[in-house]
Amino acid sequence: MSHHNSILAKIHTSNQTLAQQVKQWQIEGKKVVFTNGCFDLLHRGHVDYLAKAADCGNKLIIGVNTDASVSTLKGPNRPIQDQQSRLQILASLQCVDAVILFDEQTPYNLIKTIEPDVLVKGSDYEPQNIVGYDVVKAKGGEIKTIDFIPGFSTSAIERKIKNN
Repeated sequence: MSHHNSILAKIHTSNQTLAQQVKQWQIEGKKVVFTNGCFDLLHRGHVDYLAKAADCGNKLIIGVNTDASVSTLKGPNRPIQDQQSRLQILASLQCVDAVILFDEQTPYNLIKTIEPDVLVKGSDYEPQNIVGYDVVKAKGGEIKTIDFIPGFSTSAIERKIKNN
């Protein structure tokens, strides 16, 4: 398979199809990790976070906010990059096994459908307050938090660009 096709193969469009893939990985004994976010301008902080998330298991899935949900969360000037661009960039990372869009306020329904083994968010969240905590805990899974590298954020990059 070409590199281009292998990237595109990581982009899922159906929660149900992704859930089937997760079940297959789990049958094979793989530990499936889920995280989510906007990932608007991919930067060092994102790459560090995603690599550490991937290290929490064998397969990493990223739920990516749609353009509409990014605008709701971050304001009318965001996202800077459209959802298809963000999906393809994330799918190109070696540590990422699957990406999928979600349009709701939170990825709760997606987490409920795919039932990952590990749920990962930044350490700015208390584990019990992470969306999907109840779903993952109920099936005996783990909830982990990862520290961010200070000073690396899309908002900081956006400010730097505007100020220059």
